[in-house]
Amino acid sequence: MLLIGENLNIISQTLGPALKERNPGPIQEMAIAETKAGVDWIDLNIGPARKDGESLMPWVVKTVQAVTAKPLTLDTTNMAAMEAGLKECKNGALFNSISLQPARLEVGLPLAKRYNADMIGLLWGVDGMPRDANERAVLAVDIVYKANQIGIPNEKIWIDPIVSPVSVEINQVKACVEFMAMLADIAPGCKSTVGLSNISNGTPTALRGQLNRTYMIMLMRAGLYSAIVDAFDKELAVIARGGMQDIVSLVHRVMDGEDIDISKLGQKERDYVKSARVLTGQSLYSHSWLEV
Repeated sequence: MLLIGENLNIISQTLGPALKERNPGPIQEMAIAETKAGVDWIDLNIGPARKDGESLMPWVVKTVQAVTAKPLTLDTTNMAAMEAGLKECKNGALFNSISLQPARLEVGLPLAKRYNADMIGLLWGVDGMPRDANERAVLAVDIVYKANQIGIPNEKIWIDPIVSPVSVEINQVKACVEFMAMLADIAPGCKSTVGLSNISNGTPTALRGQLNRTYMIMLMRAGLYSAIVDAFDKELAVIARGGMQDIVSLVHRVMDGEDIDISKLGQKERDYVKSARVLTGQSLYSHSWLEV
């Protein structure tokens, strides 16, 4: 599975000021660190960047490309900034993202086509967040059809079903997994991606990685192609590359409804089983889910 590093983000207390001040040092240090960590793509998230995005995004692209050959994901809602950044990408670009909201769609699709960029099709419709797997399927068909109409092939479309926090709505958590298993039939050739860390938003910082890794295993079983992740979660990277198959098997068994006797497991195995039970809705979420 491909990993997209999420760490070069304007919300960072270190990188935010560096981006605003056009200080290349911290930006390049992060890009080098993500590259060494083994990510496949580097996400450049400059946020809305309403005031100076058109100059900021190309500066970031050139700053990062000076120290790494990794392809870049450009992440902003400012379409002028997006185009300015796409113009500077040398090693491949992934447009993050194009939703089905008319203003975003009408500007975003032609931009992706013009610069031969791959695009993330975000399944956010005119009415907002889809309620279940079936609504996601309808939105996926719609955005793929509209992209195809202007000449963007399925192979350049990465569908993002929108991961939401487990602490908020378990049915949405389950719907993403259900949809992921449907995608290959709905849109053959399309790739998939998720903002994985969204699953653990609002949970204790020290425990977020546990939820992220467990949910990734669940989505991988359903065919997940890529994920935007913490580049420095080493255990997550091992799992994404096919390791820790004993843990993966345990999570799959929970997904299949098996009643596993956790008293016979080690601590790490127990943590994954408990997390999988929460993420499948077999146990209620609480901040102390690993202690119950």
